[in-house]
Amino acid sequence: MISLSEVQTIAVCGAGTMGAGIAQVAAAGGYDTLLFDIQPAMLDKARAQITQNLDAAVSKGRLQAADKIAILERIRFTPRVEDCVGEVIIEAIAEKIEIKTALFGQLTDINHSGAIFATNTSSLSVSRIAAGIVNPARVAGMHFFNPAPAMKLVEVVTAQDTAPETATLIYDLALKMGKTPVHVKDAPGFIVNRVARHYYLEAMKVAEQGLADFADIDRLLEGTGFRMGPFALMDLIGNDVNLAVTQSLYDAFEQAPRFTPNALQVGRVQQGRLGRKSGKGFYDY
Repeated sequence: MISLSEVQTIAVCGAGTMGAGIAQVAAAGGYDTLLFDIQPAMLDKARAQITQNLDAAVSKGRLQAADKIAILERIRFTPRVEDCVGEVIIEAIAEKIEIKTALFGQLTDINHSGAIFATNTSSLSVSRIAAGIVNPARVAGMHFFNPAPAMKLVEVVTAQDTAPETATLIYDLALKMGKTPVHVKDAPGFIVNRVARHYYLEAMKVAEQGLADFADIDRLLEGTGFRMGPFALMDLIGNDVNLAVTQSLYDAFEQAPRFTPNALQVGRVQQGRLGRKSGKGFYDY
């Protein structure tokens, strides 16, 4: 198995909001970074998103213009899965186990036998994802939070077969990327999403019962110290993504009532009101 000093290239799979953010973080950490997506339009959007993030950092004096150029030069964008070769592979694709294992299966064939595979899943079983991979000891969870360039926390998830050396490498890699990693064991929702689920679900119940509207609930919770209210945060994450996590925990805990998906969010997803990325969610953008 490889060591941290041997990591030179990180391949990030999936150029959505999370994948683009992770690629930016990896490149800012000094690594040659490959960002893969089968849709060229997603790669174009990711390039624009990363550039905009870096421009904002420069304008606020948090980043030198020369560093911005260096970070962008370290990122290669590709629609070819065959290009996804590196010492560490991080997937940030759709929250479906079969899709994640299929991708990792493809990539084990073209990567070194010691390459590390990390999944950014926010709620799925890392053990189940790893079970379909040759040498599951090299698979772990590396759960970033949205937006990845700004949020410091990373959950390093140890699955049933994850080798201690794998978890340590991912932990140290997160540190080198400027993050605050925390070791957690594989369990539905890990720590943050399991606890935070009720931040969203109880807020939707309050709104559903007509006790307060979305904006008032957000304003009240932000006034108590939360950086974002639940409805603004769901719109930022994406209502489809947030709902999928809730559904995942609902299923994992055998339809426990406390994790029941709320009709307010289900309806918005059915209507395509996904949040900021679609222009409409709980709010209009």
